[in-house]
Amino acid sequence: MTSANPYRLPEVVQPFSKAYQGRRAFASASRPPLTTRYVPFARSMATYSGTRLRTDVVAGVTVAALALPSSMAYAELAGVPVSAGLYALLLPVLAYAFLGSAPRVVVGPEGTVALLVATALAPLAAAGSPEYAALSAMLAILVGAVFLLARLARVGWIADYFSQAVLVGYITGVAIVLILGQLGKLLGISSDADGAIREAVDVLTHLGDANGITVVVGVLSIALLVVAGRLNKRFPGALVLVVLGIAVSWTLDLASRGVSVTGEVPSGLPSLEVPDVSASDLATLAAAAVAVFLVAFSDSILTSRSFAARHHETVDANQELLAFGVVQLASGVSQGIPVGTSGSRTAVNDDMGATSQVSGLASAGMIAAILLFLTGPIQYLPSAVLGAVIVYAGAKLIDPAKWRALARSSTVEVVIAAITVACVVMVGVLQAIIVAVVLSVADIIRRAARPADAVLGWSPEDDRYVDVVDHADARVTPGVVVYRIQDRLFFANAHFFKRRLWAAVDGAPKPVHHVVLDASFISDIDASAEVALREVLDGLHERNIELHLARATVELLDRLAAVDLTDAIGTDHFHGTVTAAVDACTPATGTTVA
Repeated sequence: MTSANPYRLPEVVQPFSKAYQGRRAFASASRPPLTTRYVPFARSMATYSGTRLRTDVVAGVTVAALALPSSMAYAELAGVPVSAGLYALLLPVLAYAFLGSAPRVVVGPEGTVALLVATALAPLAAAGSPEYAALSAMLAILVGAVFLLARLARVGWIADYFSQAVLVGYITGVAIVLILGQLGKLLGISSDADGAIREAVDVLTHLGDANGITVVVGVLSIALLVVAGRLNKRFPGALVLVVLGIAVSWTLDLASRGVSVTGEVPSGLPSLEVPDVSASDLATLAAAAVAVFLVAFSDSILTSRSFAARHHETVDANQELLAFGVVQLASGVSQGIPVGTSGSRTAVNDDMGATSQVSGLASAGMIAAILLFLTGPIQYLPSAVLGAVIVYAGAKLIDPAKWRALARSSTVEVVIAAITVACVVMVGVLQAIIVAVVLSVADIIRRAARPADAVLGWSPEDDRYVDVVDHADARVTPGVVVYRIQDRLFFANAHFFKRRLWAAVDGAPKPVHHVVLDASFISDIDASAEVALREVLDGLHERNIELHLARATVELLDRLAAVDLTDAIGTDHFHGTVTAAVDACTPATGTTVA
């Protein structure tokens, strides 16, 4: 059967376009102004509405109510005065609101970063001292400098190695850690154990010490959140719960009944100054700054991309580097501490329906108002109420649908996600991220070493060459083997390529006189692939089989010419389409298939 070339272009295509000049093929037709390119907040305001404003303000106020006591706790964990944790909820939040590319992400003091701060500063000064607070603020400034240097180097591409499996596993692990970390608050049991698992086990082994009233407060709080969520997802259940918790705690004097409450909150706003730190301490802090950068950036990009995916949005990793650089600097000069992305508060912000960083502005405004005028009522907030809100938000982070999607895609991805979960819960965030990225890279190498390939035949139904395994109507040309490998050729898959091509030749109806290599997916070859091609070419010549290449890319043609493979294959053995190549192999009869 003779068939026309389905890929052949018409001789004349008019009109020709000169729209693409130089490198502009992937550039925007109109370059957006600097304001919208580097200040995503300005872009998000273009379509803002009053309805969104109300929703964002309610979400921001709710997040502020949760951020106040938790930031105080993280400040204590870091070894600085609680005021440093509160100050980190002001200028840093404002900076991210304007520069961050993730509309719903909440920044501020965070557990993992606080722990790194404590580890780095412990040998340098006494926790809680003015010198310690100055070192913490300077560390934030240095972390900001590392972020900005990373932005100048445009290393945001590192985030591309966080696969979907890593994202799903990471956010699930964070959710489990969040939930386990609140057990003590919900039961009224304190624990000094390190790690989420050890802390949970310690709490559960001391159930006899649980405070009955605290348990009741925790259970009722979770129940209220569940009911509110079922009735109306937009109802500010967390905010109402916080207000009710403060009111009930004050009315019934729950603190006197053994219920843990937030306690006294210092009032006032921070002054702006650069901390005074010696040169020797700066050198010591530099290494710690890199460690904090790695954790904060990894945590930020994983969390922001996880939430962005829920709303079909994208996160610009390089913009996040810029945003967090300014965020850390803002925290340092306002006497705060290095900050990160809060998974729990981001979950609450998203659950409350926040649509933009207006919620961040509202949150910062609320914190400022509380620090100036309302520190009194916050001291009555039961810790169990805060724990209930975090548990409810954390539980909603676990998405079974995403796990099912991974299972449908690949068992290997499920394994990567599961290992990521285990590492986050049992080892720690930084270690988990490193392990997960290593596994993702290993999976990339595994896939590259065994790329998809096929023997092709002509399908009258599809009017094109197709995989003979998947199409029962596919017909092959006697004496011609058409083989396609769907990846670039390099050291990892060079032996696979040789093995599969010879298998295709050996499995074809005999005799075989021609092999057509569909090179449309081969963008490049390295030295190992060059050697493999020469070995294949020599082996084919020994069998009196000719090699033809079809649909080779310009990049591949240039590379083959550079290594003298073009002449070895034969300049007349390169064809624009598979059909043309097969026609050249059967000049007497045309593209006859059987």
